[in-house]
Amino acid sequence: MGAVGEAGEMIRLLDEETLEVNLPSKIGYERIAMECSASFAKILGFFPERIDDLKTAVAEACLNAMEHGNRGRSDARVIVTMNFDGHTFNVTVTDEGKGIVELPDDPDFDRKLERLEPPRGLGIFLIKQLTDHVEFNKLNSQGHMMRMVIRMTREAHS
Repeated sequence: MGAVGEAGEMIRLLDEETLEVNLPSKIGYERIAMECSASFAKILGFFPERIDDLKTAVAEACLNAMEHGNRGRSDARVIVTMNFDGHTFNVTVTDEGKGIVELPDDPDFDRKLERLEPPRGLGIFLIKQLTDHVEFNKLNSQGHMMRMVIRMTREAHS
C-alpha cells in the first residue's frame, strides 16, 4: 500500500485530547511527529511561537530516541503520544532503548563556536529550554520515554 495507507496506520486519534504517532526509527520520520504536534497545537489555540517551541522539542526528542535510544535500529519504533488537558500539552516520546544513563552537561557554546567541541549534542539542552517541564527515563510497557510539558503561554525559566 502507498504512503496514504502507511500514514493512516502511523497516526491514531485515541480520544479528542490524545493523538498517537507510531514511527519507524528512521531519520526524517521525526518530521511527521513534528507536523502532527504543530497541527494539533494550532487546533487547540496555541500561539505560533509556542507551536515553534513544540515542533523543535518534538523533533529533537524523536531524533534522540532514534539515534540514541534505538541506536539507529531501523526495525525499532518510536511512539509519540500527545495529550492536551486544557492548559498544557503533554508529549511522551517512547523508544525501545535502555534509557539515558547520564544526562549530558549543558553545552559550552564558546567551545562549540571555536570548534573545540563538535556542533552536535544540543538536543537535550534545546528541549529543556523550549519546554516548561521535562522528565527522562520513565519506563512504560513499550520502553523508555521522555515526557515533555508545554503550556499554551511561555513561562519564564528560573
